Amino acid sequence: MSRAEERKAAGTGAPEPAGTGAPDAADSRVPGVGVGPRVAEAARTGLRDGARTGGRDAYGTGASGGERGGTRRPSPLWALALFRSELTTTLRRWRTRALLGVLALIPILIGVAVKIETSDGGNLGGGHAGDGQGPAFFSQITNNGIFLVFASLAATLPVFLPMVIGVIAGDAIAGEAGAGTLRYLLVAPAGRTRLLLAKFTTTMAFCLISTLIVALSGLVTGALLFPLGDVTLISGITVPFEEALLRALGVAAVVALSLVGIATAGLFISTLTNSGIAAMATTVGLVVTVQILDTIPQLHAIHPYLFPHYWLSFADLLREPVYWDQLIKNMGLQGLYVAVFGSAAWARFTAKDITA
Repeated sequence: MSRAEERKAAGTGAPEPAGTGAPDAADSRVPGVGVGPRVAEAARTGLRDGARTGGRDAYGTGASGGERGGTRRPSPLWALALFRSELTTTLRRWRTRALLGVLALIPILIGVAVKIETSDGGNLGGGHAGDGQGPAFFSQITNNGIFLVFASLAATLPVFLPMVIGVIAGDAIAGEAGAGTLRYLLVAPAGRTRLLLAKFTTTMAFCLISTLIVALSGLVTGALLFPLGDVTLISGITVPFEEALLRALGVAAVVALSLVGIATAGLFISTLTNSGIAAMATTVGLVVTVQILDTIPQLHAIHPYLFPHYWLSFADLLREPVYWDQLIKNMGLQGLYVAVFGSAAWARFTAKDITA
């Protein structure tokens, strides 16, 4: 669908692209998962907004609206409804639930494995406290169960979390196109920029949700299998358990923000194809490739520009005082990826013809 067709459909109130017999907005038989309810909700939101603004539609124009199409203003309520609908649809998919289930299972497996290995009173080998890497967290789990949170995040961040985010981000636009539902969403009315922003916000929210699931699963498992109490930080200072919980929440937030770079790159890849599987595979392949490049010593000059290079900097939140240098570099690098790939995704999506 071209931009002209979208403007024509939205301006005349016609809910269908040119040349198609698009179903009514409330028809749940629109091809694709959950499209009928989403389109119906968009229509209801537009009617509610019209009633509150003196007969204006969701764009802020008169109900007949076509001749004043150049002055349309989207309602904030419409943007919120679109985001809520996209997030709900994403979380309802069985694939999403399966991925979140796997993430929740990883801390349980780690906790059980540590419990079994140390059940005879021995120590867990392979860790060196104070090096700021993942194994240091593993060596502290038997002393305090809250370290299972940090160990689980350190174990899932290099591979599992980025791959899950890559699947969701890669499927965001390409999955709709592959299912033949993208053009219906664009004349709901949504608009390309607003729809892309809703997809982006949903992906960012999923970064936080997936990270919190790992952290919460680690905290519950650690509390059930190991003792809890005051926490000795990496720097050797002991803090109360309540402060350790706040630091754990901060660690989860940093990990979630560390994933926004690959999430935005996946969203851009999703605008390049109509195949959800191809977009997901490409995004996951990008994660693996960049991870390999970050381990090659001969490429040290480009390492600071690779999105996973500062991922383990969250360990600096477990020092007293906190080391902010690597954390700030990590956030700056992720922001750069969001700016570059977000702009590229917008330029691509707003210019392409929608054929599905």
